[in-house]
Amino acid sequence: MSSNIVFSMPIVSVAWLYEHLDADNLIVLDGTINKVLDASQQQIPKARFFDIKNKFSEVGAPFPSTFPSEAQFEKEARALGINKESAIVVYDDKGIYSSARVWWLFKAFGHHNIAVLSGGLPSWQKANYKTERMMPYSGGSGDFEAKLNPMAMVFFDEMRTASTNKTHTIIDARSKGRFNCQEPEPREGLRMGTIRNSINLPFTDLLSDGEIKSKEDLELIYAELAKKEDPIIFSCGSGITACVLALGAEITGYKNISVYDGSWTEWGTLVQE
Repeated sequence: MSSNIVFSMPIVSVAWLYEHLDADNLIVLDGTINKVLDASQQQIPKARFFDIKNKFSEVGAPFPSTFPSEAQFEKEARALGINKESAIVVYDDKGIYSSARVWWLFKAFGHHNIAVLSGGLPSWQKANYKTERMMPYSGGSGDFEAKLNPMAMVFFDEMRTASTNKTHTIIDARSKGRFNCQEPEPREGLRMGTIRNSINLPFTDLLSDGEIKSKEDLELIYAELAKKEDPIIFSCGSGITACVLALGAEITGYKNISVYDGSWTEWGTLVQE
């Protein structure tokens, strides 16, 4: 199918992607975190590896997956051949995990024509669609322009104000065990705990077999936590799965949403309470 794609929703199915793989402006990104280029691994045809850790984070920062600069993001997106008019579908190898972080990063830098692949690579393979060996992108540079949306990401000082003054609904995507201090944090040396005045919605509650639940199911989940007009900040362990909650919120029509970039890794390190 040869055409230009404009997304009306931030999520697509594997069947949709299969039918539109040849669209003129479509770019497929593999946003699997902690993955390296390895020809023994499989990818969706024509996929380009979006290296969150080494290319699209501030590598020298003290906390993992730290939000990159506008200049860095633009440079690395162009290196992947991404254009201002590109329609991007991003997936990961877990279903929906780090792919939502990639989606949110693009939105934070002003590119909204992007969608997450529901179910990711596992659903693609389950449908018996063709895969190919992972390979580096070798095409030309793109003309992508990064335009920072300062409302997309919240940083430590803003988060401290929001927590202290209760100006936002703060929703934590970690598991109930971690949120309730009943199981240790996976990051070595990081204390257990919870951001004051936050509530819990494990990101896995939005998924069924790695795919996003229906809009109707999501509506019921979010309605118990916040009104559509409420300002919301999503947090997690290190700013990755908070973006899954942002994805679910956008699908259900929430507009005033942000992600706390440092999340519990930063908060638990800097705040002792």
